Amino acid sequence: MHFLFQRSKMASSEEVVDPSIEEEEEASETPAAQKREERLRKFRELHFKRNEARKLNHQEVVEEDKRLKLPSNWEAKKARLEYELMVDQKKKDCAERGEDYNRVKLLEISAEDAERWERKKRKKNPDPGFSGYAEAQLRQYQRLTKQIKPDMENYEKQRVECGEDFHPTSNSLIYGTHVPSKDSIDRMVDDVEKQIEKRSKYSRRRAYNDDADIDYINERNAKFNKKAERFYGKYTAEIKQNLERGTAV
Repeated sequence: MHFLFQRSKMASSEEVVDPSIEEEEEASETPAAQKREERLRKFRELHFKRNEARKLNHQEVVEEDKRLKLPSNWEAKKARLEYELMVDQKKKDCAERGEDYNRVKLLEISAEDAERWERKKRKKNPDPGFSGYAEAQLRQYQRLTKQIKPDMENYEKQRVECGEDFHPTSNSLIYGTHVPSKDSIDRMVDDVEKQIEKRSKYSRRRAYNDDADIDYINERNAKFNKKAERFYGKYTAEIKQNLERGTAV
């Protein structure tokens, strides 16, 4: 009986677990589980980022293929069409409000933009060539006025001498009384001589020689012969002389 009691006591003592041992085991398992969860979370994030990158790359490839199939000037055409649509819409809005589109457009342009466009136009300096005597005279007038260097001292002197008549009206009697200085006359003469010299160089007509040999049948053929002579004359001079003497082989 005593033996059975001790055996049951030993069995009960074996079933009882020390709480400190359980805490130590839980403490040892907790950092490992946390590290494992952290690695799994990073792996899921990397997997998600890889899928996102794959989708974005596929979209970029599709867009690039579309752009390559478009014409080379598609971007410029698209911008031009968008600008024309915007201009049409603004014109409609101005028409509905009863306003002038050109005036509204000018109000939206800043002074810096207007000055930049003006400088750009001046840089181009297009020369349309001769289109008429009036246009040629206007271009010459503009060119000459740009070259004028005003004499401010003489200007102030004349303004003081003339007084109120410096800006004449219909009732002023100063007209015809001004006598230019010798320097002004010399400057004008030099300018006129320069114009005459420059004009003489413009498309001067070559003098016609009555004694020259006629080796053409019309004006067009004469021009062709002159060009041929200019480029190949030195190579064909001997052949030409032999033909003229009748000694060609």
